Amino acid sequence: MRVVNWQKALILWLQGKVEILEYHSVVVRSARMQFQLPSVLRLKSYVKSRALGPVRFSRENVYLRDDYTCQYCQKEFPPSQLTLDHVVPASKNGKKTWSNVVTACRKCNQRKANRTPDGASMPLLKVPKPPLWLPAVPFEMRNNAIPPSWLQYLRAGSKAS
Repeated sequence: MRVVNWQKALILWLQGKVEILEYHSVVVRSARMQFQLPSVLRLKSYVKSRALGPVRFSRENVYLRDDYTCQYCQKEFPPSQLTLDHVVPASKNGKKTWSNVVTACRKCNQRKANRTPDGASMPLLKVPKPPLWLPAVPFEMRNNAIPPSWLQYLRAGSKAS
């Protein structure tokens, strides 16, 4: 199973690679046509996944690695209330790498300021390191905002596991 955006879903359908099992109530329009947005797709043929290599460093991927949790106060936040914090500050030659960047809430990031966690007496929840993989579920899905049309397919998938 995988979550794709609506543009990718329409492209896959127009290419004949998927069949649409469920639709959203939303319609999108082009200059000459309109399409009801698909909600659940099924691939027409199996696609073998390939090794993608190391996980790309990005803000969103750091948040995912750290489970949207401030690594100082240990509270979970929505992405809009999070920042990236350099464990060793950039002003002290700290690099922007998986091993030196953590998720922090704004309050903790300001409190830590231009110091190391030890210097600020703010221990990290866990030592930052490059992830081997990341879940493909957006933050909204983690907060019980799963579209109702998906539920029967998710339950079926969990029984097969």
